[in-house]
Amino acid sequence: MSKLESVDTLVIGSGPGGYVAAERSSQLGMKTAIVERSQLGGVCTHVGCIPSKALIAEAHRYEVLRQLNQADTAASFVNAQALKQAVVNKQAGGVGYLMKTAGVSILEGEASLVDEHTAIIKQNGAEQTISFKHAILATGSRPIELKAFPFGGRILSSTEALSLPEAPTSLVVIGGGYIGVELGQMYAKFGTKVTILEGGERILPGFEADLVAPVVKQLKTDGVNIVTRATAENVVQNANTITLHYSKDQEQHHVTAEFVLVTVGRKPNTDGRLGLEHIGLPVTSRGLIETDEQCRTAIPHIFAIGDITEGPALAHKASYEAKIAAEAIAGQAAKVDYKAIPLVVFSEPELASVGLSETEAKEKALPIIIGRASFSINGRALALRAAEGYIKIVAKQDSGILLGAQIVGVEASTLISELALAIEMGATVEDLALTIHPHPTLGEVIMEAAENAVRKMDSTK
Repeated sequence: MSKLESVDTLVIGSGPGGYVAAERSSQLGMKTAIVERSQLGGVCTHVGCIPSKALIAEAHRYEVLRQLNQADTAASFVNAQALKQAVVNKQAGGVGYLMKTAGVSILEGEASLVDEHTAIIKQNGAEQTISFKHAILATGSRPIELKAFPFGGRILSSTEALSLPEAPTSLVVIGGGYIGVELGQMYAKFGTKVTILEGGERILPGFEADLVAPVVKQLKTDGVNIVTRATAENVVQNANTITLHYSKDQEQHHVTAEFVLVTVGRKPNTDGRLGLEHIGLPVTSRGLIETDEQCRTAIPHIFAIGDITEGPALAHKASYEAKIAAEAIAGQAAKVDYKAIPLVVFSEPELASVGLSETEAKEKALPIIIGRASFSINGRALALRAAEGYIKIVAKQDSGILLGAQIVGVEASTLISELALAIEMGATVEDLALTIHPHPTLGEVIMEAAENAVRKMDSTK
């Protein structure tokens, strides 16, 4: 363990919020250390964003091989897990390289705050005391555990679901949010019989129903059974199976599978041994830390970012806040502006949204214009055999300034960045329509949606 005893900035947690905060802090001339209790890179790198997307990509490759009658499920999944781990290892190594080249001291162990300027780092019985002028808390979150479905045995969290040695024959997913849909569909493509139980009226409730419809259609094509308005009640585990009992429309049902995966949300890591009580830093009823526009907590020299603060639990939100916090510590006039935070679901087809949706704009009684364009006649989408879906943009009726955009379709996760930039810059639909997009590309659908909005605006003049 490092002999470092005093720093300008101590960052606790090394996920996409923590390591970005540490790098930026060091770049700004502050003596910086980062503490990680488990693995450098945090949840996102090891048991979240990176491994899940690697397995999802491999599931798509397997599907192509299966269509060509060249696939072996067992071998393909074993290979997928090997590739996933290689990607994770490379990403984690990259985080370590960034810290070292930035001059950040890496401390291994669990940090506990003793007072407002001191932390103790414990590892394998050893302790180290470190003092700091400023601290950035970036401890992330963990899967929510339901009392009736404690993790263990055949009840999995997303962490265990990403590390199964082979694709299960069957799987029940509790929760139809983005994690449940992504992992459920991934396993379905590897041949697993998947059932998704969702308590609400539909899956992916954070997106408009018309956007979700193509995803539901594909899930059914993949053999996924979706049960909505369902309440999971209890399970009975046996040596090789687990039976889940649930109610729907006041009737009792059950389903038996090899595993049950619980994906009902994530809980902020502000409890346990972090020691917030020692410094008098309060948390909300949801365990979140309140911050100002510079990510500053009630204790002025202590900052909090990412999943332990209000807002969506997204890696890119944490990274954005990380830079704001580091720059604020350096005395810069940085402050958060959540005008355009993209949200992506790596389903098939992909879903992406940024800014206001049509529904939200109408709830605010804003006069808007909606521009639409489909992937169905886009040359690139047709060549990719992925012509399902469309792009919808929401703009002010009078000025055409972009307020939001939603995409369901191939590479939505990539395309949404252009629309996020347009919102940040205050661009109009005419700006998008007049931007020359290369042909044949998926980006042309953005241009066509903007042209559609321009025509609608012209017709109202």
